[in-house]
Amino acid sequence: MTFNQDTTMTLNTEQFTAANKATVDSLLAVANTALASAERIAALNLNTARTALEDTASGVQSVLSAKDPQAAVAAQQALAKPAVDKAVAYSRSIYEITSETQQELAKMVEAQFSGFQKSMAGMMELAAKSAPAGSESAVAAIQNAIASANSAFGNMNGIAKQFADAAQANIAAMTKGR
Repeated sequence: MTFNQDTTMTLNTEQFTAANKATVDSLLAVANTALASAERIAALNLNTARTALEDTASGVQSVLSAKDPQAAVAAQQALAKPAVDKAVAYSRSIYEITSETQQELAKMVEAQFSGFQKSMAGMMELAAKSAPAGSESAVAAIQNAIASANSAFGNMNGIAKQFADAAQANIAAMTKGR
């Protein structure tokens, strides 16, 4: 198969256009994921604030309607455990939202990196086939650099997953029994 300069230029323009579209699509996906997460956190915060205000008003009424100081202290103590439980539930909800968002973003990054790897492999194969004689060591050096980058990405991804697993285990241990 032979390519003339016009065909090569067309392919490069088409590849450039496709790459730009893919980049825009990726950015929109990341933005939509971040906005959905922010929306969920905002709703949680509004509901938590509303509940806290209602609980405070109810608690004040309980304390004020107490017949004696001991009944007032008992009313205050009765409010403490539900408040702690609600704080733990709020923390758990925030963790779940951020964890789900992190997982979605990690999947997007992995998919992008996978596409990048395939693209680089194709470019390296094309470069190796069309490289002039004597440039094998340069092509091998580039291939080694790409392999090292792939390995580093894999290591970072593994560490991030270990961190997420450890954080999840800590949250589960902290909220166990609540």
